[in-house]
Amino acid sequence: MRKFQVTVNGNTYEVEVEELVGGVSTPVTGVAQPIATPVVPIAPKAVATPVATGATGANKVVAPMPGKIVDVKVKVGQAVKEGDLIAILEAMKMENEVFASASGTIASVNVTAGAMVEANDVIVSMN
Repeated sequence: MRKFQVTVNGNTYEVEVEELVGGVSTPVTGVAQPIATPVVPIAPKAVATPVATGATGANKVVAPMPGKIVDVKVKVGQAVKEGDLIAILEAMKMENEVFASASGTIASVNVTAGAMVEANDVIVSMN
């Protein structure tokens, strides 16, 4: 057995690793010591999958950074002008407004409130 200290999310854990030789565990001499700090399982991150509605338009408005969509301010078929508010994106505990990059009609809304997006994910498309 070999002992290691591992730090996960700022918490330090002492772990023991058993070395295998040819697929068989090697004999251990001495008494194993219990691990002082319990290992906490890490839950998988839940990710909301964006759902597109309507047809895909030629102009796309994309997320400028990773974050969570707090609110979508437009609907399919709605006419918008360049600079109109499209959505609110929360990133790094700050709300960022996402604006239309051109005038047009909303062809598809690819996110919903609460959806997680990555940088350059399409929020809406326009014609």
